[in-house]
Amino acid sequence: MVLSELGRGEKAKIVDLFNIDQMVKRRLLDFGIMEGIEVQLKQRMPFKGPFMLDYCGQCLGIRHQEAARIEIKRV
Repeated sequence: MVLSELGRGEKAKIVDLFNIDQMVKRRLLDFGIMEGIEVQLKQRMPFKGPFMLDYCGQCLGIRHQEAARIEIKRV
């Protein structure tokens, strides 16, 4: 399952960041987003817009293209 399939308000554990661009991966790692971390989908913008994720009280926006490449497991 990938992050773009997650519903609003659902929580998931990140399983794999291998398929995303190295620049995006580095940026996510700078924010503390890595394999094994639990995130919650706060908001999905329409028309394949960005996703708003909540991680440890901070809100992070990620593009739909990257969300479709991040493998997750629902919690």
